[in-house]
Amino acid sequence: MKTLLLGAVAYDAKVVPIWEGIREHFREQGVALDFALFSNYERQVDSLLSGHIDIAWNTPLAHVRAHKFSEGRTLSLGMRDSDRDFTARIVVRTDAGIASPKALEGRRLAVGSHDSVQARILPLHWLHARGVDLAKVKLVPFDSDLGKHGDTGKSELEVLQALAQGQADAGIVGDLVWAHETGAGRVDGSKIRSLTGTAPFDHCMFDGRPGLDADCADAFQKALFAMKWEDPKHRRILEMEGLRQWMPARESGYQDLIAALDRTGEW
Repeated sequence: MKTLLLGAVAYDAKVVPIWEGIREHFREQGVALDFALFSNYERQVDSLLSGHIDIAWNTPLAHVRAHKFSEGRTLSLGMRDSDRDFTARIVVRTDAGIASPKALEGRRLAVGSHDSVQARILPLHWLHARGVDLAKVKLVPFDSDLGKHGDTGKSELEVLQALAQGQADAGIVGDLVWAHETGAGRVDGSKIRSLTGTAPFDHCMFDGRPGLDADCADAFQKALFAMKWEDPKHRRILEMEGLRQWMPARESGYQDLIAALDRTGEW
């Protein structure tokens, strides 16, 4: 079998040891794997669809775009346990008097990057579906690290900072960022509180290129799912990538994102 080339976006320096560790694990499983790093997901999706790479580690936005642009010919190969039932959170200043999502109308809402599913795209769609007139909400956007689809988390930290400084009345962040920042004591609970969480959705996915040989796809999945939390060498890599177990692919958690992109036309 040929060497599989996997694409990943270099959103942080830690991605290099992560993929070096995964490459070594795959070789121990008898699967030749190498990786190429990209600066943005748009280029990565283009490279996947043109066959320059065999597999891409994609955000939810990159995943649904690759599936749509390939007319459904990409292969969904696997995801993290932590990618299932991801949520976002609407947070508010305690002095803003916002008691419900509808009360966001006429107020300032800080949002993350334009291409962040968890800090902008899906939460706004979720609010729209619950009767909030988004035309009456004044968005305060933080378009940091565009092309990385919110992976760096920078725009979400800027949302929380804007709330703390009174530049916005409410904000949107991913649940993981909210839990991490509150757990670290970097959110003043007397000033900022959670209003509500969104409906769950799924996050990242390994996508195989159209026409990827079935034996290659099968070998990739077998090696991936052979990584075990109980193995200390595997655990080090799994911890860096934020999971305990690789899971089979599923598409049900992307339907709201597809609906959001259909509604706005922002494919």
